[in-house]
Amino acid sequence: MDLLAAGFVYLVAAVIAVPLAKRLGLGSVLGYLIAGVVIGPVLGVVGGETVDIQHFAEFGVVMMLFLVGLELQPAMLWRMRAQLLGLGGMQVLGSAVLIAAAALVFGVAWQASLALGMILALSSTAIVLQTLGEKGLMPTAGGKGSFSVLLTQDIAVIPMLALMPLLAVNAVAGGHDGHGDSGHGAPAADAHGHGHGAPTLFDTLPDWAQAVAVLLIIGGIIVAGRTVIRPVFRFIAEARLREIFTAAALMLVIGIALLMNYVGLSPALGTFLAGVVLSDSEYRHELESDIEPFKGLLLGLFFITVGAGIDFQLLLSNPVGLVGLALGLMALKAGVLYVLGTGFGLRGADRWLFSLGLAQAGEFAFVLFGFAAGAGILGAEVIKPMTLVVALTMLLTPLLFILYEKVLAPRAVRTEDRAADEIDEAGSIVVAGIGRVGQIITRMLVTNGHKVTVLDHDPETIENLSRIGFRAYYGDATRPDLLHSAGLEDAKLFIAALDDREKQTELVHHVAKTYPQVTIHARAHDRHHVYELERAGAHLAQRETFEGALAMGRDAMTAIGYHPFRAEAASRTFRNHDREALDGLRESWNEGGVSKSYIDAMRAHSQTLFELMKADRHDTHDRSERGWTPPPKGDASL
Repeated sequence: MDLLAAGFVYLVAAVIAVPLAKRLGLGSVLGYLIAGVVIGPVLGVVGGETVDIQHFAEFGVVMMLFLVGLELQPAMLWRMRAQLLGLGGMQVLGSAVLIAAAALVFGVAWQASLALGMILALSSTAIVLQTLGEKGLMPTAGGKGSFSVLLTQDIAVIPMLALMPLLAVNAVAGGHDGHGDSGHGAPAADAHGHGHGAPTLFDTLPDWAQAVAVLLIIGGIIVAGRTVIRPVFRFIAEARLREIFTAAALMLVIGIALLMNYVGLSPALGTFLAGVVLSDSEYRHELESDIEPFKGLLLGLFFITVGAGIDFQLLLSNPVGLVGLALGLMALKAGVLYVLGTGFGLRGADRWLFSLGLAQAGEFAFVLFGFAAGAGILGAEVIKPMTLVVALTMLLTPLLFILYEKVLAPRAVRTEDRAADEIDEAGSIVVAGIGRVGQIITRMLVTNGHKVTVLDHDPETIENLSRIGFRAYYGDATRPDLLHSAGLEDAKLFIAALDDREKQTELVHHVAKTYPQVTIHARAHDRHHVYELERAGAHLAQRETFEGALAMGRDAMTAIGYHPFRAEAASRTFRNHDREALDGLRESWNEGGVSKSYIDAMRAHSQTLFELMKADRHDTHDRSERGWTPPPKGDASL
């Protein structure tokens, strides 16, 4: 199949599989992998070109590291040094030693065992960062810890590439050929310490001179990022041609990747460094928006090639053994990560996210297997099944994220290491959830002299509120025993302000059913959630962003030239009409979805709003309201 036809097939598979996977809650990564399995091993539409396309698609990882670098300013990176060196370093070392020991038990030569340990200790940067970003888990403690380990692993590829030829030399000298042709030791020596076995610019230099040259290259990138690249981007931006700026962004990433290849360093590491240097530049956001689509497409292509490259014939020849190896590898790595996560202070759901998210082998394994084969350390009889094992671990990873999200994380929250606080004094008002909305409500009530009991499962927020005098208690606000301890039987008002939409509705339903005498006010995400909460038993449900958005809209009208009276009048008209529409649409709404009658009613209300606003523009100068001076007749404001 020619490249154009193959590209079309890959795109068709992605366009069909990924939206379906997202709709089923499986995530885009699993969608890409399934698409690859369908067009590769199942239908046989693609095949021979998969490896070549995979080498090209790996550039998506390089772009991703550049974007990650743009998000990390140097000061932030310095603050992460303990996690990078401690958590990341110990993970690579611990996993490599245990995997090598396991390989020795299976009778693999020590050189090959050590190589397998190093290769399989690495995790998949592409899958983990993509999934953490999609699920919004990157800012969590587990997400930050995962990122630290992935960054360390990327750096660790460099010493691994340097160690491989030494293992090959030892294999030859010790009479072990590492399951491969000992003659391959020669090319390994030629590629001493450099990526992918290709000759580099510094091959003829002595080792110390190579180290100095590499340091100079890295220093040159940092200096150029601050003194050359910014003025160049400024010059290009002044041309006001978006496509040229995009071309310049791609040129920068590709150029650094090529430079890294020429000097024998990891292209991903080089582009990450460039991203960090440019993280505080004025062109950071433009660079992100220009690179992001290319990164997404290439990563998707990479995942499809992983799925398409699974050798089902080999898998069917020994399904128990190969799947067992994949599960055993993931269990071993998850065990190491769980212990390290505990040692570095991760608890509950964060510890599970950290342990399961990084349990797979990574895309660098495909590169390092080729390097180890060229060096004569690993033979085809080891590489073929282990490549399949790596692909299987990547295929299983989205399922682990689903296990974390649906099963482990909710239980971890409920069984957090810290026990719920004992509530020693109940208040007449109980607030469940002390996020953005709950904090404002609580402060308003407390400063007006009311006794408010606050429940939340964020220990840091609870401790901070307690320090400044609030009656805040740690615990899961959806737990019936905690609600009872909070004195809900004697409370006058219950305010439900949880972030989680489904939990919020369930909480309102429980309180309305168990404590029917309590008045319930609830925070709603949108108009449909208002109806859901009302059906669950809330006496009042307010959309969390409605009033704030109205205020911003009024300020926007003033900023573009409206008289403040006109802007305020428009804001009030909009508010009154929207509340009427909220009541009017209630009968047409149903939980199963938006019906035709609901859409027709929405259109009618929108038309009415247009007419109201049009009429308001003509008569506001004829009326006055307390505190507001209307514009004079003939006012020409917008």
